Amino acid sequence: MFADAAGAVEEVYRSEWGRIVATLIRLVGDFDLAEEVAQEAFSIALEKWQAEGIPEFPRAWIIQTARHKAIDRIRRKTRFEDDLDAHPEIELGRSVVPDYDIGEIPDDLLKLIFTCCHPSLSHEAQVALTLRTLCGLETDEIARAFLVPVETMAQRLVRAKRKIRDAKIPYAVPSLKDMPERLQAVLTVIYLVFNEGYASTRGALVRTDLSAEAIRLGRLIREVMGPQPPSEVTALVALMLLQDARRDARLDANGDIVILEDQDRSRWNRQQIEEALPLVEDAIRGGAGQYALQAAIAATHCQAARAEDTDWRQIVGLYDLLELQQPSPVVALNRAVAVAMADSPQAGLAIIDGLEDLDNYHLFHAARADLLRRMGSRQQSAASYRRALALATNDSEKRYLERRLREVS
Repeated sequence: MFADAAGAVEEVYRSEWGRIVATLIRLVGDFDLAEEVAQEAFSIALEKWQAEGIPEFPRAWIIQTARHKAIDRIRRKTRFEDDLDAHPEIELGRSVVPDYDIGEIPDDLLKLIFTCCHPSLSHEAQVALTLRTLCGLETDEIARAFLVPVETMAQRLVRAKRKIRDAKIPYAVPSLKDMPERLQAVLTVIYLVFNEGYASTRGALVRTDLSAEAIRLGRLIREVMGPQPPSEVTALVALMLLQDARRDARLDANGDIVILEDQDRSRWNRQQIEEALPLVEDAIRGGAGQYALQAAIAATHCQAARAEDTDWRQIVGLYDLLELQQPSPVVALNRAVAVAMADSPQAGLAIIDGLEDLDNYHLFHAARADLLRRMGSRQQSAASYRRALALATNDSEKRYLERRLREVS
């Protein structure tokens, strides 16, 4: 199954991190301790599995090792054996293999996501904590999704964990009747996981494992919700399918970015597009929510046989509605690009120059540089490309920006 011990550790970490940490949180009742001993157990596994072989049940091995580490830490901290009574759920001397078949949500990871999205926490805290704890995203990846400094996001995560501990918020899997109040946060988690897969913070531009998992979870929620799922669930599935349908055309043979207008549209996944388009119509009929409007924008792009056939006027109108639904600088930036394509680069630039809040967002400067390039303002364009390049963290994006900078320099 695994080529070697290092490969086994990497695969178990990638695929089982959320389940392992969730189990340890149940056992020790502390997010930080659970994460710390899980990391320690993976380090031990790398050494032990190389010397002794890969165990039959790797996840159970990691959990057991981490559990013993947690017990050791609690003992050292308290010094007294009887203080372990404060953690009665930690059972000594026997292996713990958790059973996730609780309630009615028919998927381990989805149960855990609903569990972490506890209504006692703020929406942002629910999403950030779930992305970090269960989906394995690093703090800088989450900070990028929220457009905040890494230090700010780290502090928010600490506060959320502290609130769970101090308020003794139960770590329990909700039943289906409790799902609606948690649904919006869960959809946000899935969407941000997809986005990190679609354009990752570092390394290769596309992480197909994250995108595929997000689509799988979206489909599953839609099934769980019955014959008439909420329109935003349907819309999110459609949006992810449409965005992912362009995946093979987004990079060239060297792994460099191919922008939308230059993509070979014959490489788009037509099967996914055909599956998604009726879902977009269903979602719009159910109400023009934020995911429905984004899906409609993606559908407009996918329905254009050539880049020059794109109905930019319709896209601007959809962004107008989206700004009413979800006012944010990023939505305004995307609308500005659409206005530039529908009217003129000057019209788009006038909007972009009013979005000072995005000064630390690399795509803001990349969009500004592109419009200045189209206007022939090469010197100003080069300055914006340099700023975008300084902020970019993804290798493919950096190479694209460097290429553009050379063109205008």
